[in-house]
Amino acid sequence: MTERTPKFLLVRLGSLGDVIHAIPSAAALRARYPDAQIDWLVDPRYTSVLQLVDGLNDAIPVDPRKSVVALLGTIGRLRGAKYDAAVDLQGLLKSAVLARLAGARRVIGFPREHLREPAARFCYGETPDPGRDPHVIRKNLALMRALGVEDLRVAFPLKLPRTVTGDTVAARFGSEGYALINPGAAWPNKRWPPQRFGALAVEIFERIGVRSLVLWGPGEEDIASLVVGASGGAAELCPPTNIVDIFAIARRAKLMVSGDTGPLHIAGAVGTPVVALFGPTYAERNGPWSSDDITISRAARCVCHYERKCRLLQPCIDDIGVDEVVSAAEYRVAARG
Repeated sequence: MTERTPKFLLVRLGSLGDVIHAIPSAAALRARYPDAQIDWLVDPRYTSVLQLVDGLNDAIPVDPRKSVVALLGTIGRLRGAKYDAAVDLQGLLKSAVLARLAGARRVIGFPREHLREPAARFCYGETPDPGRDPHVIRKNLALMRALGVEDLRVAFPLKLPRTVTGDTVAARFGSEGYALINPGAAWPNKRWPPQRFGALAVEIFERIGVRSLVLWGPGEEDIASLVVGASGGAAELCPPTNIVDIFAIARRAKLMVSGDTGPLHIAGAVGTPVVALFGPTYAERNGPWSSDDITISRAARCVCHYERKCRLLQPCIDDIGVDEVVSAAEYRVAARG
């Protein structure tokens, strides 16, 4: 009698950066179980990211805010799969409830002290200790030990396609290449002032010899335009992009400078040299995971950690000066060689 193929469900709905931070857990699970079925329950906005991950069987979209009929249909599909284990890597009540409703034989999540919403704990059958490493990637990986995974190396097995926008950008900048600047973020207190990004582009051009491409997402074009306007011609506006375009553009960049937001973590996942600017969030938890990358943080003096709006007149990230970022950028590019 042949042994049944194991089936696993990962639950990490969003956001973009957090989905990227969970990819190494899927990679570690695949390495341990080469023949397993590994599915991922995710916000529909990020299915395109998971389609780039080598080793995933399916990215199952779910939006709890949509119709009850659609939600019940998704739950029925999950229960029909008869998963051996569902692992909640998000730690919210909604993700924990979905992990429980999937009907898996085992439901695994973080213990109470590691949860953003402690009530999620009641949905789990197992809550292994993830250890003391603060970074979310390694905390996620630690949960995989409950499934017999011992190799917890950080890996991003990505299948990166060429895109029209990526090829257009590469042709525009030619062999000299480009630096990426990402001035936007969902939280206002994660944004470094656009005029300083513009001044940074000037210094990158003068000291490193490359012009900058300024990324922007929905509602961020005005911010990006301010950066370009302050750059004296050292930067230009990126064409409109989707998430896959950002992967394609980032992997060809010589450098990425950004606050704590999705494109920063995309750059880290594809191996782009990174200089990260942190204010209200802890880089030890959310920042670049490569020891080669550089983080400039003002979290130690922040009074509104993980709050979307600063309580003060001036966000702590504004304390970061252009010279400090330029020096970090020079050092990081030189280290890459």
